Amino acid sequence: GRPEADQVQSMAMNVLGVGLFEAGHHEEALSVQEADLSMKRHLGALEVKLLASQTNLARTYHMLGRLEEASSMWRDIYFGWWNLDGKENGRTLNAASNYSASLVTLERFKEAKSLLRKMMPVAQRALGAGDIGTLRMRTNYAQSLYLDDDATLDDLHEAEATLEDTERIARRVLGGAHPLTLATEEGLRETRAALRTRE
Repeated sequence: GRPEADQVQSMAMNVLGVGLFEAGHHEEALSVQEADLSMKRHLGALEVKLLASQTNLARTYHMLGRLEEASSMWRDIYFGWWNLDGKENGRTLNAASNYSASLVTLERFKEAKSLLRKMMPVAQRALGAGDIGTLRMRTNYAQSLYLDDDATLDDLHEAEATLEDTERIARRVLGGAHPLTLATEEGLRETRAALRTRE
């Protein structure tokens, strides 16, 4: 019964959507999150709030296997943060990492490589080599190289070198049991297997 512009209602919708997502009720979360974003757009909410709602929605699209929609939304989020905060802001860099991961998942490797070649040096400068965001970008970049059926030997060697360095840093900073360290090790095994096959 609250008015549409009521902040408590908006916060409640956000909490409900996130709670449903975390509980694994992704279809239900989707309907709440879509309604929340629609309401915020209708009311002219601040861009920061719109981008936060879009981030929740992109995660839900991904979990539901709606990968094209998720990737399209990650792209919009990335450009939204870029326009709002600039390219060196942590939120922009995190969005770039999420967008690149979605491109890799869709096997759009050329686009992923192009984005990451532009943003990895920015992340390194702004966040540092040991930041988890930088490490994720480097892992995404290596995947865009070694998962590509058209990868050259040079691509595979570059992926191997990137993953060796990333794994070493991740192990030192995050520890051997961290999911990113484990994913980097797995990527290194896959890259070396691809190299053995080719060579």
